[in-house]
Amino acid sequence: MNARPSTPRVWLAAIRPATLWAGAVPVLVGTGLAIANDVLRVGPALAALAGALLIQIGTNLVNDLADFKRGADGPDRLGPARATAKGWLTQRQVFAGAALSLAAAAGVGAWLVVVGGWPILALGIASLICAVGYTAGPMPLGYVGLGDLFVLLFFGFAAVAGTYYVQAG
Repeated sequence: MNARPSTPRVWLAAIRPATLWAGAVPVLVGTGLAIANDVLRVGPALAALAGALLIQIGTNLVNDLADFKRGADGPDRLGPARATAKGWLTQRQVFAGAALSLAAAAGVGAWLVVVGGWPILALGIASLICAVGYTAGPMPLGYVGLGDLFVLLFFGFAAVAGTYYVQAG
């Protein structure tokens, strides 16, 4: 049995930093489009990046917890260790981490709504619902063959368009 890593390392493993590029790249593409069209607004660009990363972290934590509860991830899982499955973090801790991350994303999103209006509110609400619904809830998107489609929609079109929109207005 592997010894438990230090608490910061456990949380770092749980948030899965290697996946954060999936949240960052579409924001960078949207910002690149804003630069190319001479409408760059640094504040909204940075807020979009922060929001995307916080949603990705929250999604990763929800996934860690939901897959453990479903029995998809256990202590002998192949691949990167999952904090809940390994017993490094309790279900309550992982839930709290996910809730905190998604609440922080909502806070960033609230400012972006002031900048971008109701379309950003709709995108933000849909993003938060899908962040949780990807592997949690009664019909998780990732378990019914819709995971890849929603990854494409939210880490592709929605993130690029939303990032551009909050800058271009």
